[in-house]
Amino acid sequence: MINRWRWLALQLSRRLWIRATLISLLAIVAALLATLFDPYLPSGLEARIGADAVDRILDILASSMLAVTTFSLSVMVTAYGAVTSNVTPRASKLLTEDTTTQNVLAVFIGSFLFSLVGIVGRSAGIYGESGRVLLFLVTIAVLILIVVTILRWIDHLTRFGRVGEATDRVERATARAMTTRMRTPFLGGREWDPRAEAAGPGARPVHPARTGYVQFVDAAALSDIAEAAGGSIFVTALPGAFVHAAKPLALALGVDMAACEAEIRKAFTIGNERSFDQDPRFGLSVLAEIASRALSPALNDTGTAIDVIGRAVRVLSAWTAEPAEAGDDGPAHPRLRVPAIAVDDLFYDAFAPIARDGAAIAEVQIRLQKAFAALADLGDARFRRSARHHAEIALARVRAAMASPDDVKRVEDAAGRLVAVAG
Repeated sequence: MINRWRWLALQLSRRLWIRATLISLLAIVAALLATLFDPYLPSGLEARIGADAVDRILDILASSMLAVTTFSLSVMVTAYGAVTSNVTPRASKLLTEDTTTQNVLAVFIGSFLFSLVGIVGRSAGIYGESGRVLLFLVTIAVLILIVVTILRWIDHLTRFGRVGEATDRVERATARAMTTRMRTPFLGGREWDPRAEAAGPGARPVHPARTGYVQFVDAAALSDIAEAAGGSIFVTALPGAFVHAAKPLALALGVDMAACEAEIRKAFTIGNERSFDQDPRFGLSVLAEIASRALSPALNDTGTAIDVIGRAVRVLSAWTAEPAEAGDDGPAHPRLRVPAIAVDDLFYDAFAPIARDGAAIAEVQIRLQKAFAALADLGDARFRRSARHHAEIALARVRAAMASPDDVKRVEDAAGRLVAVAG
């Protein structure tokens, strides 16, 4: 598990302006370095390699890169709008964090600034004859970088913003969160079931300072606080939970609240939106939202809904694996108690909206029953119980919504496979 500062640094690295700023600074430094190496290059070299052409090349770069950057930004905004309209607004966040798009725009902006600095430097006379040679060589390198970037950008635009590509991004983000949580199912702490075990009579609640969604829990910081105090901390708000002044983030037992309450509160990062990183349920909810939108009368795209069901099975199959072992020394944070994610909640997030919105569509319901049977095959008793429960709910919706007895029978036949698996 990463700590809060590394997580914040990761979020910052996903911002477009960070990459653009870094590459722009690198381009400016590259343009100015030619003045430093001027005394070390042999004289007369500029005539042999045609360094006089650098002025014309820099003029072309300055005029073309600004237009290319503007065009690329318009394409990016159009793709965001298409994903928001045809997929879901929650998926557009993953597109804004796309590294290929960020690198392309950063290279274009950096090339534009490099050409401007080069033109200004040439006009101001800061480049000598040898410095112009180095500027020419760096300009050729920049041209090669631009050509490679444009080719990558063209290939990327063939997929960028399409429904299938956006859905694939959501699946990958959800699978990463699911795999990470399977490695540390209790965030490195010990399991705690609030329904079966009370935190203790002396446990004190820690309430949030603002209303919003828990995006990240710094388990290491909470563990350090509990270790220093010789007490225990019980997490009551997992990543993805909506918290407010009346809902505690955690319960502290044997901890000096006057000294530690602010530090405990600081270990929980709260934002206006949910995050994919520590919240696998959010990814499943977004997948289900994509399917629900595809089943709406405006789109009527049953193929996307069926595709999402298959993706949900792939993601949930990671949850069927055995949890990571704690090791010979036990969990990394033994004084931290964390609730488990309920399997039934995962099924509700992934399949309940599809079962509701596709209740009258036989193809979707048959695929849904096959998905429940597959998960019952893959998982343990918890998965079989949840699969059977949700299959019965979906079948009840089918019987209430479908007008064709033949379609109802086809879905019932598909559900018979799950009955054989789940008993």
